[in-house]
Amino acid sequence: MGKIEEKSKKKGNREHLQKMILQVVANVGMLSVALVAPNVAKSMHKLGLVPKRRQNEYISSSASKLVKRGLLFYDGKRYCMTSKGEEVLRNWQFADFKLEKPKKWDKKWRVIIFDIPEKKRKIRDQVRTLFRSAGFYLLQDSVWVYPYDCEDILTLLKSDLGVGKNILYLIVDEIENDKHLREFFDLV
Repeated sequence: MGKIEEKSKKKGNREHLQKMILQVVANVGMLSVALVAPNVAKSMHKLGLVPKRRQNEYISSSASKLVKRGLLFYDGKRYCMTSKGEEVLRNWQFADFKLEKPKKWDKKWRVIIFDIPEKKRKIRDQVRTLFRSAGFYLLQDSVWVYPYDCEDILTLLKSDLGVGKNILYLIVDEIENDKHLREFFDLV
C-alpha cells in the first residue's frame, strides 16, 4: 500500500472513530473517561479502528480534537455534546443513510416536492444532499422522484429538521414520459 492510500485509510479511521465517539455521547448524553476504556474502546478495537495497546490514547486524542472543533465540551470529568456537535452528527447520519430497495417495483412513483424558505437555506441544502446521496432523481427544481417507498426518511426529515409543512410527499401511478426515469433506476 502506497503512502497516499495509507494516509487516506488513517484519515478514514480517524473520522470513523470521531463519528463513533459523537454517537456514544449522543446516545448516553455524555461520555466519561472511565466509561470509554472498557466498552467503547473494546468495540473500536474489534472494528480495527484502534490498536488494542494504545486504544485509550487514540480515543482521548480523537475526543480532544472534537473538543477543539467545538463538537464536544469537556468539563474535566466527561465529554458532553454541543449543539454544533449534534448538527455535525445529524449530517453524518443523513449522509450515511441508505434506503432499502424491494425486490420488485410496485409501479408507483414517489414524488417529493419541497419549498424550504431562504432563511432555512442550510436545511434546504441538507435535504438536497440527502436526496442526491440516497439516489433520488431531480425532476425539476425542488421536485425529486424515487420509485420505492421512502416515507421513513421523509418522516425523519420532517421531524428532525422541522420542515414538515415545507415538504409534500406524493405517490403517483404515472409520470408523463417516464422512460428516462425507468432507465435511471434500472426499471426497464
